[in-house]
Amino acid sequence: MNLARPVVEVVNLGRMGYTEALLAQRRYVQRHLDTLFQPSHTANTLLLCEHPPVFTVGIRRAPYPAQDEERLRALGAEFHRTDRGGLITFHGPGQLVCYPVLDLRGFRKSLRWYVGELEATAMQVCHMFGISAETSADTGVWVGDNKICAIGIHCGRYITSHGLALNCNVDLGWFSHITPCGITGKGVTSLSRELGRAVSVTEAVPPLLQAFAERFNCTLVAMETTAHVT
Repeated sequence: MNLARPVVEVVNLGRMGYTEALLAQRRYVQRHLDTLFQPSHTANTLLLCEHPPVFTVGIRRAPYPAQDEERLRALGAEFHRTDRGGLITFHGPGQLVCYPVLDLRGFRKSLRWYVGELEATAMQVCHMFGISAETSADTGVWVGDNKICAIGIHCGRYITSHGLALNCNVDLGWFSHITPCGITGKGVTSLSRELGRAVSVTEAVPPLLQAFAERFNCTLVAMETTAHVT
């Protein structure tokens, strides 16, 4: 692990379609790869956004049935098969989605450590709101038997993509159409449901940035809101 604190640029993409966000992640991943061996390599980025309603499926286990994909699309949501870990989940307005594009060699070369720190970041955000949250044998962050934050990542050549999705004031009814993350017998919740008041994505961003900087021992630098890399 490097002794110097890594610098991570924060880019708020705002409300963005899932396909566009995937392309943005790929551009930032490519920026890493293009500057990988340069002395001034500081391409770590934290992308923040919300998505219009979309169901996404990861690469674990058997392919998701086509008939179920058609059923979910008929609800008015998009559907995407992705290269992240994990099974099916939902993203939508009122959910804070965080895509860290990091070179783990500047942090710690361990995926287990990385996922643990993402979970610890989300737990710390919940604690800052006065919500008791914890991890379990199932990936993600939980309030009792209800998941409040889903985590699914991809990593190639130690460069990360995808990340976490924290339920702020998202419409939880969307999750009733799936078995979130393939886990039966458990539910979902949000900051708003736990606190009994509306907690917007905007309100949740500062605590998340504070928790991320502390857990990853990095310096965050706010960048102009943009989806493009020059």
